Amino acid sequence: MKKKINTRRLAIKFLLCIVYFIVITILLTCSYKLKEKKKEIPYWDSVESVKDYTYLEISKMSEKFAYSENENLGFHFVTEEKDTGEWHTYVIAINEDEYEKYKDIIDYSYDRTEKVPDKIKVYGYPSIMTDDLKELIVKNIKNFLPKENEVQITKDNVEEYMTNSYLDTTKEQEEEKNDLVYITYALIGVMGILVVLTIFDRDKIVNKVEEKVDQVEKKTKKVLRLKIFKKRK
Repeated sequence: MKKKINTRRLAIKFLLCIVYFIVITILLTCSYKLKEKKKEIPYWDSVESVKDYTYLEISKMSEKFAYSENENLGFHFVTEEKDTGEWHTYVIAINEDEYEKYKDIIDYSYDRTEKVPDKIKVYGYPSIMTDDLKELIVKNIKNFLPKENEVQITKDNVEEYMTNSYLDTTKEQEEEKNDLVYITYALIGVMGILVVLTIFDRDKIVNKVEEKVDQVEKKTKKVLRLKIFKKRK
């Protein structure tokens, strides 16, 4: 009888451990997907906040039209051109010490070279334009836009065509906290503890499951006895 109970208890432990491992696998998968989703960097058109790390893929770029001496920050117009032929002009800010990185694309934009450079992906955070910057944009953008461009950028429509922000490429990506990931890790830890307790026979859940099994067995035997008794009658 004792051997039978021990075998049953081991079976209960085994089944519980399988359930725990399934839950842990699901939680690990969810955690991985959450982390991967966070790694996806949205394109400039998709950002909703200045806290969103984003990027632009530029095919042309102007010389700086504004400069912040304190931050060594140069402001440049850039053209983003899609495969459909559509294009749009934005403003980015770069550390002027990195000018050489953009020299080829700037030279091409001013017809200083016929060699078509590769597009450049620039990353950073959106930053809201000041009124002074908007004035400089209105004043200088006509020198960068193609001659066939018919839109006249003014202080009244500058935000409509240029948005109200520029891409600051000098800001490094910050690691964002994701509470869901931490909660998932905590649950995985709990499941791990339950596995250890179950294996070493200190889990009350095993006792409760065993009690339930005993109750079911007693009820089953009682029903079987009644059926046999009735059959004999």
